[in-house]
Amino acid sequence: MKSYQKVLFSAEEAGQLEISFTPNVFFMFVSPNFPKPESVVEQLKKAYPKAYFIGCSTAGEIVGNRLVDESMVLTAVQFEKSRLAQTCTVLDDHEMDSFRVGKYLSDQLNAPDLKHMFVLSDGLFINGAELVAGLTSEMDSSIGITGGLAADGQDFENTFVISNSGVHSKKVVALGIYGDALKVGFGSKGGWDSFGLERVVTKSDKNVLYELDGEPALDLYKSFLGDKASELPSSGLLFPLSLRDKNNQEPVVRTILGIDEEAKSLTFAGNIPEGSYVRLMKANIDRLINGAGQSASLIGENHNEDTQIAFLISCIGRRLVLKQFVEEELEAVSEILGEDVLYTGFYSYGEIAPFNSFSPCTLHNQTMTITTFSE
Repeated sequence: MKSYQKVLFSAEEAGQLEISFTPNVFFMFVSPNFPKPESVVEQLKKAYPKAYFIGCSTAGEIVGNRLVDESMVLTAVQFEKSRLAQTCTVLDDHEMDSFRVGKYLSDQLNAPDLKHMFVLSDGLFINGAELVAGLTSEMDSSIGITGGLAADGQDFENTFVISNSGVHSKKVVALGIYGDALKVGFGSKGGWDSFGLERVVTKSDKNVLYELDGEPALDLYKSFLGDKASELPSSGLLFPLSLRDKNNQEPVVRTILGIDEEAKSLTFAGNIPEGSYVRLMKANIDRLINGAGQSASLIGENHNEDTQIAFLISCIGRRLVLKQFVEEELEAVSEILGEDVLYTGFYSYGEIAPFNSFSPCTLHNQTMTITTFSE
């Protein structure tokens, strides 16, 4: 595997790249304020007509152990021993049914030698949990699936995805990597603390929560937030929900994407099933940083001493809490995986990954999710 990385601050810089090999894929993590990202894609398509392009808008771009803004972090990779394929779809084509979107993508890429799928989705017009359910519905459990939901800073107005067809909102793209030469590692940890009473979800519809313990969900949530209630939905990132079902599975974290004042409801990045149990969560800076390190440790425990590239997808909520300490979670990862690894990634509206190598893929919020590749 060969790789090259460059941080761009204008589309014109795309014509000044010095790549010493022929990439077969470009990973592009882009600020929503970056001017003319489609121009970068078009320039690179002309220079490398056989390459794949995959990327999305962010709430901050990751390069090495640094966080940058207003940029495009471009990573060119040549997989020397693995075959690649890409598929993408527009959400409107499936009448916004996230499960069908996921199933369509996996159907398009599934093959006997498929090793991993890397998936990036619009972050606003998708139910991430249903997307993952569709991706995994008929996929062999030995095939890894990781990725994330595009972000738009703190605006929650418009996210976009990059594929070979260009730069588009309301789209999902997936890259399939094939062959036995690829080694993949992944881990996902949060570090948030639960507090207060555990409450029962008494009324919901997929990812829309209407009632907790028979009370309007929005009213109850606002009572927790106090003065910060006026800043919803962005302030909700500071207080996500811990969700577990009736079978006491390992809790997942759910983050608010929107509110409906008239319906008194909250819309989340993933499903909130009726009958499940939720608790409010709050942040401890040290535990968040330790959580990022634990995510890297999960990879180190199992394999990938020879990791060549690592994709870090962390949640915008973590960035808002960590503030000036945000790069410490990136440093915690690099201290464990090593300085020789090429790091890229972004701050997202949701993370797609298993908890570790031995658990099924799921949608996470407020986690640091890491995917590592080597050949």
